[in-house]
Amino acid sequence: MSEAEDQNQNAGARKKTENKPSLAEVMQKGTEEKKKQGDERDASHAVGGTEDHKEDIHSEDSETDEEEYNMMIAGLSEVALLMKKPEPVFGTGFLYDEKFTLHKNDWQSNFPEKPARVTSPYKRCCDLDLVNRCTRIEVQYGTEDQVLLQHSQRQIDILQSVTEMDINERKSLSTKYDSVYFHQETFQTAMLAMGSTVEMMEQILKKNVRNGFVLARPPGHHAVTEEFCGFSFFNNVAIAAKHAVDNLGLKRVLIVDWDVHHGQATQQMFYNDPRVLYFSIHRYEYGDYWPKLRESDYDFIGDGEGKGFNINVPLNQTGIGDSDYLAILQQILMPVAYQYNPELVLISSGYDAAVGCPEGEMMVTPAAYAHFIHMLSSLAEGRVCAVLEGGYNIKSLSEGVALSVRSLLGDPCPMLKPTTEPSDSVTESILNVIKCLSPYWTCLCYQSRLDEDEPCEFDGVNSDPPKDGIVFDTPENKPSEYPLTYTYPYNVEQEYIQAESKWNSTIDSLIAETSLTVPPHRTCLVYDKGMKAHRAIGNPGHPEKPERISRIYDKHRDWGLLERCLQLKCRLAEPEELELVHSEKFIDQMKKTETFTPEEMSDFQEAFTIPGEKVPVFVNNDSYICARMAAGCTLNVIDCVLSGQARNGVAIVRPPGHHAECEKPMGFCFFNSVAIAAKYAQKKFGVKKVLLLDWDVHHGNGTQHMFYEDPSVLYISLHRYDGGFFYPSSTDGNYNMVGRKASLGFNVNIPWHYGGKGDAEYLAAFQQIVMPIAYEYAPDLVLVSAGFDAAIGDPLGGCKVTPAGYGHMTHMLSGLASGRVIVVLEGGYNLVSMANSMATCTSVLLGDPAPVWRYEQPQQIAVMTICDVLDTHRSYWKSLKFRVGIPVKEKEESSTNEEENKTDEDISKLSDQLSSVSVREPNTDFETKQSEESMAEQGSSNGAEGGSDKFSSNKELLKHYEDQGVEAMYAVEPLKDCKHLDEVAPLPEGGLNVNDPCEECEAKGENWVCLVCYKVYCSRYVKEHMVKHGKEAKHPVVLSYADLSVWCYECDNYLDNEKLKPAKQSAHKSKFGRDL
Repeated sequence: MSEAEDQNQNAGARKKTENKPSLAEVMQKGTEEKKKQGDERDASHAVGGTEDHKEDIHSEDSETDEEEYNMMIAGLSEVALLMKKPEPVFGTGFLYDEKFTLHKNDWQSNFPEKPARVTSPYKRCCDLDLVNRCTRIEVQYGTEDQVLLQHSQRQIDILQSVTEMDINERKSLSTKYDSVYFHQETFQTAMLAMGSTVEMMEQILKKNVRNGFVLARPPGHHAVTEEFCGFSFFNNVAIAAKHAVDNLGLKRVLIVDWDVHHGQATQQMFYNDPRVLYFSIHRYEYGDYWPKLRESDYDFIGDGEGKGFNINVPLNQTGIGDSDYLAILQQILMPVAYQYNPELVLISSGYDAAVGCPEGEMMVTPAAYAHFIHMLSSLAEGRVCAVLEGGYNIKSLSEGVALSVRSLLGDPCPMLKPTTEPSDSVTESILNVIKCLSPYWTCLCYQSRLDEDEPCEFDGVNSDPPKDGIVFDTPENKPSEYPLTYTYPYNVEQEYIQAESKWNSTIDSLIAETSLTVPPHRTCLVYDKGMKAHRAIGNPGHPEKPERISRIYDKHRDWGLLERCLQLKCRLAEPEELELVHSEKFIDQMKKTETFTPEEMSDFQEAFTIPGEKVPVFVNNDSYICARMAAGCTLNVIDCVLSGQARNGVAIVRPPGHHAECEKPMGFCFFNSVAIAAKYAQKKFGVKKVLLLDWDVHHGNGTQHMFYEDPSVLYISLHRYDGGFFYPSSTDGNYNMVGRKASLGFNVNIPWHYGGKGDAEYLAAFQQIVMPIAYEYAPDLVLVSAGFDAAIGDPLGGCKVTPAGYGHMTHMLSGLASGRVIVVLEGGYNLVSMANSMATCTSVLLGDPAPVWRYEQPQQIAVMTICDVLDTHRSYWKSLKFRVGIPVKEKEESSTNEEENKTDEDISKLSDQLSSVSVREPNTDFETKQSEESMAEQGSSNGAEGGSDKFSSNKELLKHYEDQGVEAMYAVEPLKDCKHLDEVAPLPEGGLNVNDPCEECEAKGENWVCLVCYKVYCSRYVKEHMVKHGKEAKHPVVLSYADLSVWCYECDNYLDNEKLKPAKQSAHKSKFGRDL
């Protein structure tokens, strides 16, 4: 079929939708069909296996709720999910000014908080040409009103008075504060640092830049409301966050503080405020490290409405490095952040945990900070604002800042060494945090709960703080004066200087071994319509149809992705390349199909069909060439990426390959393109370690068998298993199949039981299993067997992963292997959801932000599967050591502000869009005071307790997809004009009441009002009284009280016209209590 024929066919399909009913009716129809058919599938769509045990699906929390939910999904599978074209915000803001050097210590030249802390990082960023690539943001002085958001007028007056003091007066004042000095320019510089932080945040929220870095000083996170402290005067990040929630209408701001010192002031300022989630990783040593506060420990989790929104991860020993920090992010920060779903991420970005800093005495490499930034960039559509805090080894500070800016710019994360086993000390801290916070965050659910008399295997988890013998700083033991010179944590200034300089050679080595190469092209892409020649003759409805690849390609074109990619030519894989994983005999068998008669084709298909399967292998005379094209195209992408021409790649190819075995075809597959690609990369380019991630809904049996004894390929598969009954119907896909011989642990199966798994389950598996193992493996190349048959609406998969879910998984993987990620199409049989999903993956690979995603609690049976995998593989992968039993604190009852997942305004907004079926325009304007319907409506976490494991209504589900960029879900295009509009009568006195019952049966569920006589009757899916009224009274125009849509019976279509506005306005006012 030609491209033109494809378009004609699509146009015909669209024309057929003109007589389709409303969205609510389509979903109702799906419900009814589901009731009639149970869980049986159309035979022409079956891949194999048995569904006899599907009744067990409903054995979870509520059988009725689960049935209704599955029926709702079935209804949605008939609705086109029209994703809006990504409209990414480009640009990284960079803010720096020489004025930040004016603040300095006049009596101790080597004071660690010195001007070189900004001049040297700025120079390093210039040397790497990062500043020129950024959007320069002009510095701004803050205002007193902004300072007063978090500080007292007294603090402003004191600091302002310093401008008139002589050096002796400033010395005297300095002794009144802990680790603070004053200069005559301190007030100006502090106001500039604070104002510039607010300015960068506003530029991000205005969408003038996507993210930004504020290279400013003095730092701020120790400045409390009534006191200067710890080099800090005004709390830059806390003021910005307070401005965001108080004045700009944001509802959820995440502050991540990885400065090695606890930001006690930031914690205090938001301790009872759930609008700001404060997360701090800091050196603590059980309270014996500065600021030596009891409140810096893990059990201080917030108060009142903010209970659960303050998270401290205390580090109780020095020498903590990349592996421990990554474990903290993977086990706590990222799961909680996804559940919280912030609208903005502010980073108190201190670099005093970096290698060589005498303050922190930690071992975090500069490259690791790039990975931290990359992880956080998956949140809030990439709205990340990093603000300099501490960092006192100038060399490691400069490199850390530069690599952070690179990551914000979208450059590939430098490769890290394979992570090692997290220290027991950090493991105890992580488990203690989970012990206290799991009652508030449902995402922290992968540790078993111990009985009171059962001890945790990590002894530090069995007791509560404080530790005996620690003397904390309190107002009562506060000294009357503080020393003028700064040497902490050493006794004399010279020791501090020596501690910094002795690490220079180590840091130089780290810099030298860190590759900062960026390929000239971001993403390469291959496609050739010649692969459409492979088709199931005599079975045009076969799900593995030629249009699969053309629809994906068309979506890439429609979204403008093709022009952003380096487009590669197609080629045929050579026989010797196929022989990397397939036998010569099988390749010869495939070649013979070029000349097969229909009878021979039938015999071939039957020979490779397992009894009970529904023809999973079909051939025609073009199948051999198409299969070689699929493999050859994939190898072209390998060549492009590994030769350094492109960072990552996409292969839109068919037929798929991951079921193909060494000596036989299977499950629509002939040649295993991704397996061939792995071997090809190793043979031609010397790649030592390949991560092969398979998210196709079916287990990639062929791939697993090819690498089952090969530790040079780590195979991880997420697939539907159903106790071994889901295709390919083998126990090989179970979690206990871990590899053999030297490859023990290098085969990781994550087998889902039953359908309905979606974003929640897949992202949980990524966070708990895939990414920890991947960082420990540290691959040189990531290959994705990207089947999209787990996507919502797929007729074979029965799952509900959204395009946004695939986008987030792609983003996570792109932090590995210096960004060398190649996505290769496998399955996927709903043309719309498949095209949207793969296009979203490409969009993310191109550097667009991961789409909006709202947290949903994973199904309990999926949590059990994840725990099974963790229990099985923790002996092979040390990063999985957190799967242990812990005591869990009971949740303290308080007046927590449980923010609703869905408000009446949410429903109202969606109803407005659905009733007019219009395309939502992007919001490009920025108001100083955003309304209740600001971008805060994009999703919520249900307070510090998380979401539910299913949506409570169809409209809530629709809101979920709207949040992820679905412009509309509809079956017909509304008419802008209709001759029957003249029959619409004026509103009756008093307007409409959406709670009026049906005049015939008094039903109140799904009622409509006639816009000619204003009588109210029930819908066709109740007792059809409105349909009967329309026929008998010949009143054609009616309005739905369910979604406020207007339907014309005569035109058999929706209507959208100004004449309908009074009725819609009145119904809206009645339903939601406010005007449209």
